[in-house]
Amino acid sequence: MSFEGKIAVVTGAGSGIGAGISEGIAKRGGKVYVTDLRLDAATQVAEDLKAKGYLAEAMHLDVTDEKEIHTVVEEIIAAEGYIDFWINNSGISIITPFFKHTDEIWDKTLNINLTSQFKCCREVIPHMTPERGGSIINMSSQAGKAGTDAYQAYCASKSGVIGLTQSLAREFGPQGIRINALCPGIIVTPMWDQQIDDYAAKRNIRPDEVMERFRVRIPLRRLGSPEDVANVACFLLSDEASYLTGQALNVCGGDVMY
Repeated sequence: MSFEGKIAVVTGAGSGIGAGISEGIAKRGGKVYVTDLRLDAATQVAEDLKAKGYLAEAMHLDVTDEKEIHTVVEEIIAAEGYIDFWINNSGISIITPFFKHTDEIWDKTLNINLTSQFKCCREVIPHMTPERGGSIINMSSQAGKAGTDAYQAYCASKSGVIGLTQSLAREFGPQGIRINALCPGIIVTPMWDQQIDDYAAKRNIRPDEVMERFRVRIPLRRLGSPEDVANVACFLLSDEASYLTGQALNVCGGDVMY
C-alpha cells in the first residue's frame, strides 16, 4: 500500500504505539505530523523519520486543550490544504483499586482517553471532504471490551471510545469518512515500563514476572510491539479497508476474541 500524497496526524506520538504508527505511515510515503504533549519527544521521533528519508514534522499538542487542538488543525490545513488521516492515540493508564479511585483520577483518565478524541474529531472532520474522504482511528484497548480490576476509569474510557467510534462512523459514513477503533492488548511500550511496579504490587508478584505472566496467557505466546499495532492501523487507513468503518479491531495475539 502507498500513502504518497497523504497527510496524517498522530497524537501521543512521542513514543510507543504513536511513534510506531507515525513510522508506519511515513515509510509508506505519507507525510506525518508527529504531535505530543512532550515536544522534545515528538521532535526526536520526527527527526529520526527524516533521517530515514521520510516526511515528518513535529508539533506540540495537549489534547485536553480545545484551543490548541483547533490551532494545530488550522496550521496544518494552512500548510497542506487538507488532512487525510487522524489517529487519536494519546492516553494514560492509572492502576488504582476501586475505593482509591479518586474523582481526580476518574476525570483525568476520561478527559485524556475519551473526551480528547471527541474534541479532536470535532475539529478535523469538517476538513475531510467527500471528494477526498478521510480515515480516523481512535485508540481503544482490549480493556474496552474485557474489563479488569483496578482499571475502572481506564476500562470505562476505552469502552466509551468504541461507542464514540461507532456513532461517528454511522453519521459520517455517507460523506466517505471512515472511523474505526483499534484495541491493542499487551504491547511493550514505555507506558508499561512506567506502571509495571504498580501492576506487580496489585497482583502480589515480582515486577520481573509481569510480562511473562502476560505472555503465557496469550494464544500466540508473545507480547505485542508498536509495529504490530502500526501494521493494522495502516491497513485500516488504506484503501484496502475501504469497506470497513465503525469497527473495533483487536490487536492482542488472541488474548480477547470478541
